[in-house]
Amino acid sequence: MLNKKVEDILNRQIEREAYSSNLYLAMAVWAECNGLEGTAKWLYAQSDEERMHMLKFIAYVNERGGRSIISAIEQPPSEYKDVKEVFEKVLKHEQFVTASINEIVEVTLNEKDFTTHNWIQFFVTEQIEEEASVSAIMDKLNLLGEHNLYMFDRDIMGMRSEAGSKE
Repeated sequence: MLNKKVEDILNRQIEREAYSSNLYLAMAVWAECNGLEGTAKWLYAQSDEERMHMLKFIAYVNERGGRSIISAIEQPPSEYKDVKEVFEKVLKHEQFVTASINEIVEVTLNEKDFTTHNWIQFFVTEQIEEEASVSAIMDKLNLLGEHNLYMFDRDIMGMRSEAGSKE
């Protein structure tokens, strides 16, 4: 049975994962409407992954005797200057999510909820991979400068699958 502090912070994460999914969905729409098909596919896949994370949190809370709360989600931005700005915001957001997951770890330890502490380790590892993946994309964009986005956009899904195959 989840105690109230753990249940509350997990419900907060449900909202954050839902926002993450919507943020990447909005970014995907922007990319698609700006001729960046590969980037859009990457962001759509990322949006789906964040939704799956949200569902994992929901299932865990409910299975442990808590009650998941599905709250309103803030509308994400829908306009970006360029693809580099998109990925700068993706990296900043992933760093925010990492900090949020770390707060959950702290609460589970303080509350001596070792079951949830063990369960959340999947997300600790996931965030290491997420930040590394986006950092690699930023490195590529920095190498390109403002030109040659065609090849970057064509190859970005390969960068996603390479990161996923390291699991």
